[in-house]
Amino acid sequence: MSRSAHPAGPRHADVLTDGHYSAPAADLNVLDEKVWSRTVTRDADGALTVGGIAVARLAEEFGTPAYFLDESDFRARCRAWSEAFGPDADVFYAGKAFLSRAIVRWLKEEGLNLDVCSGGELTTALDAGMPAERIAFHGNNKTAAEIERAVEAGVGRIVLDSFQEIVRVAHIARSHGVRQRVQIRVTVGVEAHTHEFIATAHEDQKFGIALADGQAAEAVRRALGLDSLELIGIHSHIGSQIFDMAGFEVSARRVVQLLAEVRDEHGVELPEIDLGGGLGIAYTSDDDPREPHEIAKALSDIVTRECESAGLRTPRISVEPGRAIVGPTAFTLYEVGTIKPLEGLRTYVSVDGGMSDNIRTALYDAEYSVALVSRTSDAEPMLVRVVGKHCESGDIVVKDAFLPADLAPGDLIAVPATGAYCRSMASNYNHALRPPVVAVRDGEARVIVRRETEEDLLRLDVG
Repeated sequence: MSRSAHPAGPRHADVLTDGHYSAPAADLNVLDEKVWSRTVTRDADGALTVGGIAVARLAEEFGTPAYFLDESDFRARCRAWSEAFGPDADVFYAGKAFLSRAIVRWLKEEGLNLDVCSGGELTTALDAGMPAERIAFHGNNKTAAEIERAVEAGVGRIVLDSFQEIVRVAHIARSHGVRQRVQIRVTVGVEAHTHEFIATAHEDQKFGIALADGQAAEAVRRALGLDSLELIGIHSHIGSQIFDMAGFEVSARRVVQLLAEVRDEHGVELPEIDLGGGLGIAYTSDDDPREPHEIAKALSDIVTRECESAGLRTPRISVEPGRAIVGPTAFTLYEVGTIKPLEGLRTYVSVDGGMSDNIRTALYDAEYSVALVSRTSDAEPMLVRVVGKHCESGDIVVKDAFLPADLAPGDLIAVPATGAYCRSMASNYNHALRPPVVAVRDGEARVIVRRETEEDLLRLDVG
């Protein structure tokens, strides 16, 4: 089929009905710097490059679909967060966003700590050489075996998520003859302005111990009464993909009120406060995330002001950026397959991946951008929905965007800002093979997580 052989779908924003997308950019060949990693550009032929390597070469060497991670950008973002908060605060990378042994080594080299929330993440962290004292262990239902592994390894902190866990961690720590450093995760009744399934600080959810009805105060009381626990502070996390600092201000105020109550009842000023993560990134040109130094100043000012009002010494602040570090550093590269125009609606563009490599659109109604990256085009923009190859009507990668009307099978398109949660939440739906993660830096590319093979699938199938 020639590049103009199929009829294009609608081309103008005034035909759109659901309001989830913007009018096409004046030039679809221009890349929005907000949504792409820092070394992404177009070469003289119009093809996208990352780390100095053209996507056509990457596709030929590593295949599609694949995640390409800009190592220089990742490291630069680690440094930016570390420098923004300085030596008197702690930055824990949230491993759930994306974790591999290479990532752990980069974090270690760039001076960041690591937050894990499962035995598998803990194993990866320790295997890759992250010092145990720089690891925090989260989770609402840590097994006894996971807690024991963490205590034996000497993790720097375990975040307690329930009354049962207070007892469980205390018992295991006592049996190993150690005094385990812990924080108590509290829910502060702040619902971040985000999707229902990723707002985590209101009371009706599975995480943490509520401030309401004195439950958090009772949890502190119990932890302070156990010799095998060293309570170092309070932890709060209010949600994900947050751009507004107002939620953090309310959360910090309520946590500081708890710290004041602890001082008044027990004569103890807890030395740390962890405000969690959840800072947003740019998935589309409409998103406007804050820079790390702005976030650091805002959070520091909030905590300092609230502590001064309560007559408390300002505790050491911890934060847990995950998405904010790795999210913008990667894009997913696809090859276009079927193109199906629906007159008066949009054109469906099917790619060789889908919800198995990016479940966020189906799960969270997430918005993404997309671009033709193997060439440039002077064709008119057409409204498209980028979909996968899975047997599921909800298999959508990008709900509504604009691509050139001469898009054709075999073209390469890329979805930016897929570094966080896409590979972490990838699945084998329809027995799909999970894509590789390829790190690119200074003209060199290397696999840090290899592509799954059919042999991998069959090896686990013992029937």
